[in-house]
Amino acid sequence: MMKLPDTYQSAMKALLKEEYDDYLAALEQPACRSLRVNPLKISPQEFEKVSPFPLSPVPWCREGFYVEEETRIGLHPYYNAGLYYIQEASAMSPAAFLPVEEGDIVLDACCAPGGKSTALAAKLNGTGMLIANDISASRQNATLKNIERFGIRNAYVISEDMRSLETRFPAFFDKILLDAPCSGEGMFRKEPDLIKAWLEKDSAFYVPIQKDLLLSAWKMLKEGGSMVYSTCTFDPREDEEVIAALLEKENDAEIIPLHGEGFAPGIGLSGCARLYPHRLKGEGHFVCLLHKQGQAEKTVPAKTKGDPLPKDAAAFLKHSSQPMADRHVIIQKDRILLVPDYDFHTEKLRILRSGLLLGTMKNNRFEPAQHLAFALSEDSFDQVVSLAADDPRTEKYLKAETISFDTPYRGWVLVTVDSYPLGFGKAEKGTIKNKLEKGFRRL
Repeated sequence: MMKLPDTYQSAMKALLKEEYDDYLAALEQPACRSLRVNPLKISPQEFEKVSPFPLSPVPWCREGFYVEEETRIGLHPYYNAGLYYIQEASAMSPAAFLPVEEGDIVLDACCAPGGKSTALAAKLNGTGMLIANDISASRQNATLKNIERFGIRNAYVISEDMRSLETRFPAFFDKILLDAPCSGEGMFRKEPDLIKAWLEKDSAFYVPIQKDLLLSAWKMLKEGGSMVYSTCTFDPREDEEVIAALLEKENDAEIIPLHGEGFAPGIGLSGCARLYPHRLKGEGHFVCLLHKQGQAEKTVPAKTKGDPLPKDAAAFLKHSSQPMADRHVIIQKDRILLVPDYDFHTEKLRILRSGLLLGTMKNNRFEPAQHLAFALSEDSFDQVVSLAADDPRTEKYLKAETISFDTPYRGWVLVTVDSYPLGFGKAEKGTIKNKLEKGFRRL
């Protein structure tokens, strides 16, 4: 049986009352496994038809599905192609409840490792702009990989302190997701090592941080905008009391009530949602949807004139029919990027990625980026080598090996699995020289 700290048990017993024994019993059951489909590449309905493993729906997320516990979903080529993200079911709820619309300017305030950012970008559907921020630059490396694998073209991946952002971008964002750092009580079943961290830093450590983050985020939200505040913990001091502190300070803040199958109501504050592992298939979470009163106009593209493409890059991009509307090209040293065309002032920001990395120039020759490969579709590139998921050459390609393929093409080709891009290669005399970037190779 999982050894829970005595003080934690006492607090949960007081919180759950007659449900406490059900909660303890739930902790002895295996954690559920789940994934969230990437609608930028495939609809949930189509994925159900082609899924290599049995699925059952997550009630509060239309792109979410449970999978069998023993299924190794991270090893299938569809994962490598970015058709889905492996995400705990309850953790899908914050992005699912934020009412993002196409054309919105969205901030994911504490985003690493980027799972919720990919969900928000999917809602934008290639429009508007997503700012995926986390104060930890090292953790943002995972966010960047997930943004790339999902083929997201309209995001900035940055690493900034929220107070710094607050001063630079007041009333700038239409929607904000603040999944705040917390004591992690809701993840004890899935990650028992968090119990040790809880003993070192309990709720009292996080509360002032959470209140500061929420207030900074609120100041960056436009009038008429919406924000989700969420944690993966149960302590009301980190949840309802943080929301109550904002409501006391900001007269224009109001709660939009949330409802979902198996959700429990807030403690002493109506409209919030609590997710408990004994009430639903998932771990612990707290979610609150806030609305800022008033009305603001939508931000429109700036119609900025970008940098001219180098000759070899322009020649390569003629192979692609990928649309480039509402974006412009910028060149940073040897890197060529396609960025969202909005007045987003990036000076002195710590940026890991601006928009879509098209590729790099090396000795006046263009090398297309892995990010570009994931952003393409099979029918938007004119030289495609298509492999099946069960073709042994697919595994060889993912291991960065040269593969044989009878193709009339010469030069750059897009390698796909069942029509979904995996990366680039170079075709010559019946072989495909592997150009899969290191961070996406099978070990």
